[in-house]
Amino acid sequence: MIPLMLKEISAVLGCDCGEDKQVLNVCTDTRKITQGSLFIALVGERFDGNDFVEAAFEKGAVAAVCSRPVDASGEVLVVENTGMALLKIAAYYRSLFSIPFVGVTGSVGKTTTKEMVYAVLSEKFNTLKNEGNLNNEIGLPTTVFRLDSDYEAAILEMGMSAFGEISRLAAVAQPNVGIITKIGVSHIEHLGSREGILKAKLEILDGLKPGAPLIVNGDDDLLSTVKLSDRPVITFGIENGSCDYRAVDIEQSGYSTSFTVLFCGGEQRVTIPTVGMHNVYNALSAFAAGVFLGVSPASAANGLANYVTSGMRQNVRDFDGITLVEDCYNASPDSVRAAVEVLCGMHANTRTLVFGDMLELGEFSEQAHREVGELVASKGIDRFFTYGKMAALAAETAEKCGSGLVKAFDDKLALAAELKATLVSGDAVLFKASRGMKLEDVINGFTE
Repeated sequence: MIPLMLKEISAVLGCDCGEDKQVLNVCTDTRKITQGSLFIALVGERFDGNDFVEAAFEKGAVAAVCSRPVDASGEVLVVENTGMALLKIAAYYRSLFSIPFVGVTGSVGKTTTKEMVYAVLSEKFNTLKNEGNLNNEIGLPTTVFRLDSDYEAAILEMGMSAFGEISRLAAVAQPNVGIITKIGVSHIEHLGSREGILKAKLEILDGLKPGAPLIVNGDDDLLSTVKLSDRPVITFGIENGSCDYRAVDIEQSGYSTSFTVLFCGGEQRVTIPTVGMHNVYNALSAFAAGVFLGVSPASAANGLANYVTSGMRQNVRDFDGITLVEDCYNASPDSVRAAVEVLCGMHANTRTLVFGDMLELGEFSEQAHREVGELVASKGIDRFFTYGKMAALAAETAEKCGSGLVKAFDDKLALAAELKATLVSGDAVLFKASRGMKLEDVINGFTE
């Protein structure tokens, strides 16, 4: 972070401060306070940062932003909402940089797309990205504060669960390029419908720089209808022949996928070190963003070839001759369908899907889980093991539809033991569930 002065921060917040001091860091966690930090006292359902202001001063904070008067030994700036204050300071700090920013949102594929954009931009720029799942109203500002004069570009993932969140995040990021990956049913519990989800995702326009392009999935039934009068809409896809960036001649070999990108400037062969058609879409959007920002098509292809999977997102590895796919970071009907396609495309003696509950689907949940059971049966997957109350409905449906070996578990150790007893060298197994199910516990139990 480049240093700020306390008086310029207080001006951003619309409040007065006493002695002007240099701020070297903005922090929301007293455990991470360093000398010269500005402490933002966030308030949540289970904590009140105002109670820890003095601890922040003891660790070297030069001032604190609080939502109520606090008796403390240092400078306190009182605002109505400290969460909004954090966003305002981050937006001001971002405005000090003229480097290109890419903002990415969507129902599925956000993090993978972010990582692919990062790989592409890194071919030309020293690029900042938000790590892990720091894509919310705390994590994104925290990432922005990592900016310094060494960075030449940034890619920021924006997550949400309700209306207004993307708008607030976009106001901080102020992207020069926006990407919407897909409109699925994640968070439909809060947003009511896919049309509601589209509306929420399009809030990225609230912060998108004037004239900056919006890159959208041209094969998505809702995104393909997006037309804007004040900025270009760039489309990517596979099936829609009118897309600006289109993948053809797609070939999967082992753990990689190759395809040719057709675009206005010509064509470029690309190989990504992962599998699944959904990842072709993610790569196309990253390719389009890179080319728009001046990365050559060949360099964009080279960046995608060096893409590295993040966290527990479709990590493919060999375990005693068994192909093991760990995809436990999150799950929605769209991402589960994509995972099933990946599993079906693998060369293996038998294919096993280990499936856990998809969360945050509200009243749509039972139908969505039963549809997974129907899908599994239609694809002829050899073994279908489930964990969780809702996933058990998928198992029940798959069995009724004549699927192969189907078993529902309510104990992770028992599920791991079943995998040990049934999987042998030459088989493939894919694990898929929402993050809250912690299906990695089953993987650990199996591999250990």
